[in-house]
Amino acid sequence: MKFLAITLIVTDGVKPARERLREVVDNAVLAEQLGFDGFGVGERHERPFISSSPPVVLSHIAARTSIIRLFTAVTTLSLLDPVRAFEDYSTLDNLSGGRLELIVGKGNGAAQAKLFHVTTDDQWDRNREGYELFTKLWRQDKVTWSGRFRPSLDEAEAWPRPLQPDIRIWHGSATSKASVELAALHGDPLFSANVTNPVEPYASLVAYYRERLAFHGHDASAALVGAGSAGTYVAERSQDAIDVYRPIFNKRLELFKRVGVEPVFHTLEDAIERSSILVGSPQQIIDKVHRYHERLGHEVMHVQADADGLTDKQHRGSLELFQAEVAPVLRREIPSRPFPPLAVQ
Repeated sequence: MKFLAITLIVTDGVKPARERLREVVDNAVLAEQLGFDGFGVGERHERPFISSSPPVVLSHIAARTSIIRLFTAVTTLSLLDPVRAFEDYSTLDNLSGGRLELIVGKGNGAAQAKLFHVTTDDQWDRNREGYELFTKLWRQDKVTWSGRFRPSLDEAEAWPRPLQPDIRIWHGSATSKASVELAALHGDPLFSANVTNPVEPYASLVAYYRERLAFHGHDASAALVGAGSAGTYVAERSQDAIDVYRPIFNKRLELFKRVGVEPVFHTLEDAIERSSILVGSPQQIIDKVHRYHERLGHEVMHVQADADGLTDKQHRGSLELFQAEVAPVLRREIPSRPFPPLAVQ
């Protein structure tokens, strides 16, 4: 199994954006030092997130790191001009030495409609069209294309050309079959959000993905799946982990109440039992990931990159313990295919 540390760059509104963004870059450096395989930056366009520009943040991270893979989580191709997105990410691909991998999706949040005039009626069509043009631009030096949502192209050239001639693109999946269908149609890997609900709905979508891979003529047995987790704190003793994480979880419940969201898991104990949250001793985390792997068959998973209410000492200690006692066991017991070789060694 391979491990990514991912952030959506949530802000509390108190810490200045400059400080919060630098904290993200420092966390990426720490993730590389500790041996994580990848670091991901989400894309959101409304409060409480300040992750509206992943290629800018990842470019800074690329300059501070050397080997860790750089992921988007997700690139919202339903909102972006695919030509401009190609230019940004091709530039990042060159700057990073070919360490870039994309997770694409339609994005979330009501602000999208106001900022980008993307609606629930056209968001999936925009996502599909954006993906198809983006991949064509990546693979072809000159592109002729026409679609619904941007001007057509006639033998158009987009620069710079990427370092990786064929980038791997994952499709982020939360609740809809539309993203699953697009991934299966093109034989691309799937990354299940696996955060908000129990495992069952996510497992159903992953099973549907494998069915549709076969329908579209791809080898379903070779399906590549990633999955998220809803929070991370590892301690030597499970009760210590619970005691430290309980106020963080309760604060999350208070936030849900303020914004009118009904939580799926009402107690930390329920979340530990039925959600993907990784709170407990190393062996408990290992056992839980195995249970989820039985349902999802995933080879890649992400953990929380941010302190998320932990002190800096607690955050670093948890990640160190994860890499020292959890990751080596899971790497050994759950085989995973290697990432594509770096374009520049």
